[in-house]
Amino acid sequence: MKKFFETLSNIWKIEELKSRIVVTLGILLVYRFGTHIALPGIDTVQLSELTTKTDGAGLLGILNAFTGGAFAKASVFALGIMPYISASIVVQLMGIAVPYLQKLQQEGESGRRTINQITRWLTIGICLVQAPAYLYGLGALGVPDSAFIMGKGLDFIIPSVIILVTGTIFAMWLGEKITDKGIGNGISLLIMVGIIARLPQAFAQEFVSRVSENNGGLMLILIEIIIWFVVILACILLVMATRQIPVQYARRTASGGYEKNVFGSRQYIPLKLNASGVMPIIFAQAIMFVPSAVASLSDSDTAQSIKAAFSNIFGLYYNLLFAFLIIIFTYFYTAITVPTNKMADDLKRSGGFIPGIRPGKETSDYLDKIMSLITFPGSVFLAIVAVLPSLVINVVGIQHSWALFYGGTSLLIMVGVAIDTMQQVNSYLLNRHYDGLMKTGKNRKVVA
Repeated sequence: MKKFFETLSNIWKIEELKSRIVVTLGILLVYRFGTHIALPGIDTVQLSELTTKTDGAGLLGILNAFTGGAFAKASVFALGIMPYISASIVVQLMGIAVPYLQKLQQEGESGRRTINQITRWLTIGICLVQAPAYLYGLGALGVPDSAFIMGKGLDFIIPSVIILVTGTIFAMWLGEKITDKGIGNGISLLIMVGIIARLPQAFAQEFVSRVSENNGGLMLILIEIIIWFVVILACILLVMATRQIPVQYARRTASGGYEKNVFGSRQYIPLKLNASGVMPIIFAQAIMFVPSAVASLSDSDTAQSIKAAFSNIFGLYYNLLFAFLIIIFTYFYTAITVPTNKMADDLKRSGGFIPGIRPGKETSDYLDKIMSLITFPGSVFLAIVAVLPSLVINVVGIQHSWALFYGGTSLLIMVGVAIDTMQQVNSYLLNRHYDGLMKTGKNRKVVA
């Protein structure tokens, strides 16, 4: 415990890191405060039916979790950050087929800024569609007409749409500010904080169910917690696992040339088993809203059957499609974020080579082959963890709200974002000659 407090003290000694942490916590506090501000003209007392429908299983439960409960509270942040995620998915998919976006991706920082601007405008367009759908859908979700103090006329709809769109843009801006001025990935942190906010209530419901209703008692609660920690450990191993590719660097001679001999330094290229992080989960989860939404447009028996099948997030068909999309998006996002051609070119320019592999195209093909081989087990394991809640519900019979944290999207996002944030903090400590978070926290000796 003493070493832990020493590490916290070392973190607080680094002014830049301390400032970034304070900015991050402040922005997260603003975001959480905004989730409790209801839209003008809505009586929040009469939202109990909406809260019931979004508390636990179903797509509404996941959407409410991603918004940190703002969806069920008819908050100004009711749409959350999901429109921005959807816009990012569309832009990245279009980047494969649209030459203009492909050109922007190759222009470095200036191209990235232009793509971000396109994503922001597309986010506004998506919000302009989702905001009226949310407002008109409140009645179908059990909110009585008396809850709308000013009625459902244009004098309520138009200002509310403007507020909902502004809320999403403001949340997006908060996330970008965390990324620029704070610590960690801002958008992912906003999602994680919303998910964590529901964790205490979910565990309390499971505890009451097991203890007060004599449904297994404390012993089963203890077993569930142990298995939960095992699943968390498995998720950590998934996020941290890497395949190290040995790289040999030729020794530079005094004349400036390269002397290719065995005395060159050897390093490694770490290729991550799950290079795409939590993005395949977020992408797949966003797409999973589509079948149920499309089926809702028709009253036919087939459409209603599809809607029922894909509205149950613990059902067989939902999880099969969910797992398949995760595998597909893992390959897709890995191909975007791990440019093996550029890695091979950079390696060749720096005088490095993989032993037994020729520099250039052969190196690129080799790296691409290795990435394909390690991405498959990584994507399958990611899909298994994602559908784990449906397995524990059918086998153990735990509460649906607690099952969402027992694996699946919520746990993977929490673990992935937490590790990414800790790694950034760890880099600050190492750069300031302190041991990392996983070590003693004492000052490291610098040898002159």
